[in-house]
Amino acid sequence: MGILTWMKVLVRNIVILAIIGYGVYNTDWFQKKYIYPFPYQDIVYQYALERELDPFLVAGVIRTESKFDRKALSPKGALGLMQMMPETAKWVAEQMENNDFTTTQLENPEINISMGTWYLASLKKEFKGNEVLMLAAYNGGRGNVKQWMGQYAWDMSFHDSEKIPFGETKKYVDRVLYSKKRYQELYGR
Repeated sequence: MGILTWMKVLVRNIVILAIIGYGVYNTDWFQKKYIYPFPYQDIVYQYALERELDPFLVAGVIRTESKFDRKALSPKGALGLMQMMPETAKWVAEQMENNDFTTTQLENPEINISMGTWYLASLKKEFKGNEVLMLAAYNGGRGNVKQWMGQYAWDMSFHDSEKIPFGETKKYVDRVLYSKKRYQELYGR
């Protein structure tokens, strides 16, 4: 066989592998196992439903924040699955009347999800159920979102993440909402 024939065979095999790989990548099995896993599903459902949150939204937050790594630590100091900042977590613990709280407990999935969903529920209430504003506040701070609402004349019907002035927060909101959609498609009950 000449070099040209070998090249044709190689290209054909690469194309076949690419087609097979694309097909496998797009299966629900592959997506659930490698792209959108859902560990701690029972804990997420328990606290999400208890706090009147969409469990798929909570899963989207966790995937975006930590990729379900319970020991995740951000460069800014956020901890655990839902990447809670220590000061926010201490405030949430006070509100939940958890007097024994220490920030090392944020590595515990149940504690982290309990506190993270409590905080999300408080943002949901504050922003009248508006997921874009709620997620922007979770990532960029509730004070910043309130400032933007005044500065840009946003009301509770605001849904255009493109107008969020912090690029990181805009991307965060988009990622969480896309992940929520994928979790609904893959795990919808």
